[in-house]
Amino acid sequence: MSLHHAILGILSVMPMTGYDLKTQAFDQSVAHFWQADQSQIYRTLSKMQEDGWVRHEVEVQAERPNRKVFHLTDAGRAELTRWLHTEQSLPVNREAFLVQMFFGASLSNETLLALIAGQRAGHVKRLAAFEQIPVPPLEKPDIDRVRTLWRLTLELGMTIEQAYLDWLDVCTAVISVLPETNDAAPEA
Repeated sequence: MSLHHAILGILSVMPMTGYDLKTQAFDQSVAHFWQADQSQIYRTLSKMQEDGWVRHEVEVQAERPNRKVFHLTDAGRAELTRWLHTEQSLPVNREAFLVQMFFGASLSNETLLALIAGQRAGHVKRLAAFEQIPVPPLEKPDIDRVRTLWRLTLELGMTIEQAYLDWLDVCTAVISVLPETNDAAPEA
């Protein structure tokens, strides 16, 4: 997936400024599966406008600088539809913390436990942020199709964070009683 397609999806719901894409759309809704910083969003919007996928209109404001509000074009809607019909490959995970754990035999238990505690705090914070995203629970009978799909993606994000927390708790329990030295070298 590309940032282009995430932005097309968001703009298919409603027109937005680049700033609103970051603060309202990415940070408030899709952050559990796709993150972008403000400069990436603006660069991508420029490229998408060159490609004819979005257009903008200037919204004049008296007390503030004018705003560029971006809209999906017919070409952008066609690209989003094409992409939505495309099978996606499995995600590639790159987690520096897991590399630390994998090669951390030379670290003391105290250091490993401190690294785990730091990761745990971050995942607790992320889970709490996901729980604050205002999407009705799946059990609500009057939920619409769009919000149901939003909620399903959010449910995965929360499940992943909880699984990570559970795994970190296992790591803490195991490393707390792990010998500080390793007399046996792993076999290749």
